[in-house]
Amino acid sequence: MKYIDEFRDGAIAKKIQARLHAEAQPGRLYSFMEFCGGHTHAISRYGIGELLPHNVRMIHGPGCPVCVLPIGRIDLAIQLALERGAIVCTYGDTMRVPASGGLSLVRAKARGGDIRMVYSGADALEIARREPGREVVFFAIGFETTTPPTALTIRTAQQEGLKNFSVLCCHVLTPSAITHILESPEVREFGTVPIDGFVGPAHVSIVIGSAPYEHFAEEYRKPVVIAGFEPLDVMQAVLMLVRQVNEGRAEVENEFTRAVNRDGNLHAQALVSQVFELRSSFEWRGLGEVPYSALKIRSAFAEFDAERRFGLGYQPVPDNKACECGAILRGVKKPTDCKIFGTVCTPENPVGSCMVSSEGACAAHYSYGRFKDIAVRVEVAA
Repeated sequence: MKYIDEFRDGAIAKKIQARLHAEAQPGRLYSFMEFCGGHTHAISRYGIGELLPHNVRMIHGPGCPVCVLPIGRIDLAIQLALERGAIVCTYGDTMRVPASGGLSLVRAKARGGDIRMVYSGADALEIARREPGREVVFFAIGFETTTPPTALTIRTAQQEGLKNFSVLCCHVLTPSAITHILESPEVREFGTVPIDGFVGPAHVSIVIGSAPYEHFAEEYRKPVVIAGFEPLDVMQAVLMLVRQVNEGRAEVENEFTRAVNRDGNLHAQALVSQVFELRSSFEWRGLGEVPYSALKIRSAFAEFDAERRFGLGYQPVPDNKACECGAILRGVKKPTDCKIFGTVCTPENPVGSCMVSSEGACAAHYSYGRFKDIAVRVEVAA
């Protein structure tokens, strides 16, 4: 099967593994952050971490859009459903993210809120057409990958003159978050989170291209290798990063050439620019307020902006004190450093956002890595 079997070939994986072990210098520690949650999932699912040399460390970044969604934004969606009587439509993973007061969207639905899982903004638009007497709000989240479809949904609603449809926009931007991480005290000041380079996101880069990452290579001297989500993609990207570090280079390289180019999808970018503009600041779960890291709906489409339509005011809400998701999203801690990981907090009963989506670091490690941890503890005890 094209582009599946070829990128899961065990024999080729062994060859890349051999190159990594041959080229990773024994006296050096390599620390690479995979920003995208899809890469985090792939690394855990396919055991890539076990194939890397012992001195090559992967750090899980805040690249899961569900994981970085702050509590206050989910509270707004719940408010629309329970207090304003709106039909709130959103993606499946978003339904289970913990919010205030022990609630989540799925629990608010159990309390009588009309909250519906959809696969796209177009699905929400169709609900608005079918139920003209109800306010329908699409709770839109995601990085640059899902932003163009939301923009198209809003433009279509305007063209059709729909009066009962709006969007609660929570779209965030990848480059701003990477900058925030590189400027964080843990990386820049204290060095407690050493980052030698980044595995660049795949789907995001299809839209924005590779050019936006050139700033990180030039300004921060951090190499970036854009990679696909298959196991061989990730392993090859790590090998390319090791070579850049060994050679003292800091460049943007593209392993995912079958889908990504330098300029990205110009048509999608133009559509996003037509409908959205930058927010001056936006709260990310685990990162706090990040300047110019998210989008809001332009005034030309103000009637479809749920925040303006309903007069919503955002209030930040602190995470559960027992949860370490904030530190995990910044690469400061690992899932197993959290005291409630795998006990109180599981995918069936998530306390933190990193345990909700399969792309979250905690959920990925719970599904594919926790039994390995048991084996390691037994070996150490012996």
